[in-house]
Amino acid sequence: MSSTHYATEILKELERTLTRISNTDLEAMAGLMLRSEKVFIAGAGRSGLMGKAFAMRLMHIGRQVYVVGETVTPGIGPNDLLLLCSGSGETGSLALMAEKAVRIGARVGLITIKPESTIGRLAEAIVQVPASAKEDTAASGAAITIQPMGSLFEQGLLLCLDALVLTLMDIEGITGADMFGRHANLE
Repeated sequence: MSSTHYATEILKELERTLTRISNTDLEAMAGLMLRSEKVFIAGAGRSGLMGKAFAMRLMHIGRQVYVVGETVTPGIGPNDLLLLCSGSGETGSLALMAEKAVRIGARVGLITIKPESTIGRLAEAIVQVPASAKEDTAASGAAITIQPMGSLFEQGLLLCLDALVLTLMDIEGITGADMFGRHANLE
């Protein structure tokens, strides 16, 4: 098969996946973010990279946002949100973060394939991206995607997070021009 054929099939998979995400859940996540003083974002591997891209956009819309593990990330507090990006919802380090955040009194949000997961049970808001987890495709060759491992989730995650940015912009009346003023200028 050609690369353009693969790209077309990936787009079809993404459309199938993204049209099944709950708008109600996305709006609930946006509301949770707006009620939080600071937003802390974490994910492992490629999911974490998508989370970092989202953190950048949150900064552009004026939110106080941090990526967990960075040297300038402060401690989380009771008025804050820990947003976790985990396809399985079972990533050990992320589950430990969620447990600690709950003990401190912070809110936990999760974007995942599996809302019934360990992290899902700790989350106040969950957005489900109906894709297949890397362990599912490895174990069964799941027919939901032609892509390897967690690629469909990670792509869907990025687009879901971009839609969440647009939702927040709409709620707060923020324009692209407003965001540009916060863009890095030491590049």
